[in-house]
Amino acid sequence: MKKTLLSAVLLTFGFANAQTFVSTTPENKKAILEEFTGVNCVYCPQGHSIANSIKNNDPNNVFLINIHAGGYANPSAGQPDFRTPFGTAIANQSGLTGYPAGTVNRNVFPGYNQGAVGTTAMSRNFWSNAANQIKLQSSYVNVGVQGVINTQTNMLDVTVEIYYTGNSPVSTNKLNVALLQNNTLGPQNGGNMGNNYNHQHRLVHMITGQWGTDVTSTTNGAFSSQTFSYAIPASYNGIPVEIGDLELVAFVSETQQKIISGNGAKPTFTGLPANDARIKSIQPIIATCLTSIGPKVSIQNMGQTPLTSLSIDYAINGGTNNSFVWTGNLGPLERADVQLPAVAFTPLATNTIAISIPNDDNVSNNTGTLNFNKAVETNKTNIKIKISLDQYGSETSWNLKNSAGAIVAQNPTYTDAGGAGTYPQADVNLTLPNDCYSFTISDAYGDGMCCSYGNGNYQVLADGVLLPGMTGGSYGTGETKNFGVNTNLSVSNFDVSAIKFYPNPTFGEITVSLPEMAKVTLTDLTGKTILNTTLEAGDSTLNLGSLSKGIYLINFAGESFSKTDKVILK
Repeated sequence: MKKTLLSAVLLTFGFANAQTFVSTTPENKKAILEEFTGVNCVYCPQGHSIANSIKNNDPNNVFLINIHAGGYANPSAGQPDFRTPFGTAIANQSGLTGYPAGTVNRNVFPGYNQGAVGTTAMSRNFWSNAANQIKLQSSYVNVGVQGVINTQTNMLDVTVEIYYTGNSPVSTNKLNVALLQNNTLGPQNGGNMGNNYNHQHRLVHMITGQWGTDVTSTTNGAFSSQTFSYAIPASYNGIPVEIGDLELVAFVSETQQKIISGNGAKPTFTGLPANDARIKSIQPIIATCLTSIGPKVSIQNMGQTPLTSLSIDYAINGGTNNSFVWTGNLGPLERADVQLPAVAFTPLATNTIAISIPNDDNVSNNTGTLNFNKAVETNKTNIKIKISLDQYGSETSWNLKNSAGAIVAQNPTYTDAGGAGTYPQADVNLTLPNDCYSFTISDAYGDGMCCSYGNGNYQVLADGVLLPGMTGGSYGTGETKNFGVNTNLSVSNFDVSAIKFYPNPTFGEITVSLPEMAKVTLTDLTGKTILNTTLEAGDSTLNLGSLSKGIYLINFAGESFSKTDKVILK
């Protein structure tokens, strides 16, 4: 028989006759911890930590389902929507009265109730004891689950086997299969990680619907096997699906409450090539005045063969090529973040990192580039930090660090004000030596200090003049900005803006305008010199039509100036 799900995806299931992977030996119950959470819940990271600790202490007998529901899960402007069509009903039946809340096997634990007597929701300090109690109880049913994803079609086939080692007190049980996604980066109030909080065990779909599908053979020795096919969409609520981060939790309940036991599994994959490593992403770099950078790159195994080593080549602004050999063990679709050693470079207004890995079964994903800007610099050493708080000043903290990571200055203890408004604080005046500095400001609640509870902001000034970009107030959980103090900065003998070349991007021919004779060098992003010539002052023409399309670096070097920029060849 067939059912139609909300997304018009067909769900099918059938029954088999022989047990293949579920245990037939009587077992104790496994704990299913459903945690009710939201990105705007300031104490929810504490709940995540507690739940993860319970799971890590007994990974084979504890399974987590994080359900984003309720007012704290309502996304503000620019926030991801982690809610599902199923979460509200599950949360409502728990009787929760605050967040984070959790249920363990949807059981009632007298004295642990967060709400009224007889409800299942508990505050986070009770989850561990409740899970331990559940795991000591015998279960009359064992559950096994396996999943396979065809990476060519994004079809997920889930097989759940159920074996009864005792009699159920009710004639019909319910089988539920939850699909979860791990490692989703996003905002989280109280997480102190900006938009890089790692959301785990996030419910994205109930493959068996809101309350599951019926199991009618529920007596000692009964066995059933059900297979479900589900077409995984590209995204949920606009949040991309990473099929390598999906997991399954299956459980059997007596009603839509009281879970008896369950199990979990990571899907396996078909349709992958034998060997395919890819550069998944390069971690963004905020504007910096440092002269050496160690990029961080995310690599992913897109093949069936385990990835145990990988040579990574990288260069900045077409400079010297550097190599690093990563070693580890990545299974299919697993990924790792690799911190590459720092390399020296000459900062430009816009800088480019180029990273490549060796050719394999798929060469289309073996290269990646990242652009980052040079931070603002000043030749003034008198630096002033101005802070105006909103009414919740105790939530605000900041620090200023030098390039060695040492704290040069930090906030005093701020207190809350009596009413809505803006509250200027005493200026912090510093005399700083030449260096690159990072200013980081944080808000413990996660809403910055502008504009709902006062029009607070911060400013960093040099000799009383605001450094460009070094101001803000609407920063959510926090932000970091860099600036440099460089007393060697001086005014050039002429305006370097007089060096011009156009059009850019170009199909091949560019006009170069120079204030004086200069050597012109063109290199590709690997550092290979493509063109080396000398041009007279005035307008000249360069024909690049014989080159492959892409990004090149062009350098103009005269007696009194040097300038490097990018040329985009279409």
